[in-house]
Amino acid sequence: MPGLLDKRRSDRDEASIPTAGMADIAFLLLIFFLVTTTINVDTGIGMTLPPKLKPDQKPPPVKERNLMKVMVNAQGDVLVNEERASVAQIRDRAKKHVLNFGENPSLSVSPDDAVISIKTGAQTPYSTYIDVLDEVWMAYREIWDQIARTNRLPGPDGGTAGLDQTHSSYREYYNQLGPEEDNKIRDVFGAQISIAEPDTGE
Repeated sequence: MPGLLDKRRSDRDEASIPTAGMADIAFLLLIFFLVTTTINVDTGIGMTLPPKLKPDQKPPPVKERNLMKVMVNAQGDVLVNEERASVAQIRDRAKKHVLNFGENPSLSVSPDDAVISIKTGAQTPYSTYIDVLDEVWMAYREIWDQIARTNRLPGPDGGTAGLDQTHSSYREYYNQLGPEEDNKIRDVFGAQISIAEPDTGE
């Protein structure tokens, strides 16, 4: 009797889980996650760069006094016109340079002539570079805020900016612009920021 039971048990197929459809399920899950997952794309810094000069074309001359040189080394130290400075000081120094109107002989002749040059080293921390660039842009942003609030250009002979009305800030003015409207504030008071190639030390 025991031998008969053993024979019956050996004749039975062992229980197993069917896996034939697992590949189809895995493929469907893969498609589902690919379709529904949002992939963040790092767009970097949005800047409009000037066209590249021809090989035989020289860059336009810039008077030394009109150029404010901001340099950041590999350790993140900041030099403004070869003088040590902090990142927090850049905004005020940039505004003084741009809005000098020829008074200080070591600063720009006029806002139209003022250029702010930013140069870094190849190993400069990216966060420090962004902080420096932000401070320079914020210097111009504060000037544009003043123009938006008063509809007047800065300076001793500042005339009207040509706005239809005053605004609480430059952001408010910018947000109400239509897609085809010109930015009058940027047209009459543009930002001239030069991003120099990083110093590789070679």
